[in-house]
Amino acid sequence: MLTITVCASAQQVAIKTNLLYAATTTPNIGIEVGLGKKSTAQLFYALNPWKFSDNEKLRHWSVNPEYRYWFCYRFNGSFVGIHALGGEFNMGGVKLPLGIWPSLEDHRYEGWFAGGGVSYGYQWILNKHFNLEASLGLGYAYINYKKFVCAECGELLKDTDRHYFGPTKAALSVIYLF
Repeated sequence: MLTITVCASAQQVAIKTNLLYAATTTPNIGIEVGLGKKSTAQLFYALNPWKFSDNEKLRHWSVNPEYRYWFCYRFNGSFVGIHALGGEFNMGGVKLPLGIWPSLEDHRYEGWFAGGGVSYGYQWILNKHFNLEASLGLGYAYINYKKFVCAECGELLKDTDRHYFGPTKAALSVIYLF
């Protein structure tokens, strides 16, 4: 019986950006490295320093590390992951689409968050160096914040925290592989 062995060289490192995050005017970058044939670790960083006017701002930064297990092999097909999240925000005076967070238009929120969750995603190979990825995550976040009367100034209305359970990640990313 004749046995043929085929060896393949897989990529080790990927640089990526989340297009959904970029659509909110938030520059972001991620790096993902291969740990094994079916595992990777990634670190995403996003920073939105913009102040649109005296009353409109979506300032925030976040960091999101994640470990991934791939069902086929890394950077191809389905994966599950465990992710963490953390960051700070200072937002107000913005009307978000679809009635999301309606009080953000007339109030300012300032605080920090930390949490984690599980994720599922799929990566499509476009060519030797480019991939496209979609992923969603569900989990928990602890949010500590202050709520102020108006977007730029105003008296303090609330100094509290919140325990959030729900979506913690949504990504549609373009990836360059080395």
